[in-house]
Amino acid sequence: MCIGEISEELSGGRSWDGNSPEYDKGVCSTDSVPAAPSEAEIRMARLVRTIEGEIVPRLVLARRSQKTASRTRTQTSRSPDELDVKELVRLLLAHDVAVSSAYVETVRQRGASLESICLDLLAPAARELGKLWELDECDFMQVTVGLCRLHQLLRELSPEFRGDEEEVRDNRRILLATCPGEQHTFGITLVAQFLRRAGWDVWNEFPATHAEIMEIFTHNSFSVVGLSVATDTKLEELTATIRAIRLASRNRGIGILVGGPILLQRPELAAQVGADATAADGAEAVIRAEHICNALAGRAP
Repeated sequence: MCIGEISEELSGGRSWDGNSPEYDKGVCSTDSVPAAPSEAEIRMARLVRTIEGEIVPRLVLARRSQKTASRTRTQTSRSPDELDVKELVRLLLAHDVAVSSAYVETVRQRGASLESICLDLLAPAARELGKLWELDECDFMQVTVGLCRLHQLLRELSPEFRGDEEEVRDNRRILLATCPGEQHTFGITLVAQFLRRAGWDVWNEFPATHAEIMEIFTHNSFSVVGLSVATDTKLEELTATIRAIRLASRNRGIGILVGGPILLQRPELAAQVGADATAADGAEAVIRAEHICNALAGRAP
């Protein structure tokens, strides 16, 4: 609504500027002598001038300032990069978790989203810790402590994930488990956060033996199972586990999703071990799990 329209509405459908023909027709006497404006009309004219001369320009200026600030935030914000990952790993190994937490907060202050913090900072940090172990640059205890601190950081962020969670939907139950005996658990814990936020009922298990994971399927039904494996030494066992799950599952149309460091390097292994798909990270795991669930829904009895 423009200023003229505002003044018309406030004055009962007409405005006055002292020279309007409409004013002459509706208010002037028959001898064409203009009547003096009333006190109310004078106040209205002053109000219109105040709105046009002061309030509107201030609103325009404020709006421009907001747009400039928004553009500045967009220009200065950036996702975590390789240097951020290396710095976080250094802090995880050298200091207690409070120092690492403070560093994560500085990255967030740059404008990095919660999803970017998880996918571009925490997950690569876990992989970097694994590489340091493989290269013998860190011993088992150092890497274990670093991963424990990384888990603590993820727990600190969990309430924000839960704040965005969708309601759990029918036929959206997934078991996320490491390959029996597998020690690398951070990746699958992170994937669980993304799936819960997307409306999945998530069960997390870290079985020590093949029998433990099979016991779960004896008493529970799942739409999808996600299995994590770190190295190629576990591929034969992973293949056997998938075969056994398909035979033992109460849901005969169960979908199998696999992930882990070795699958990142060689995604073609997913088909070789008998899985339906693989995912590189938590965000992709949600997409793959949804696709598997929808594609296999017709196979369940």
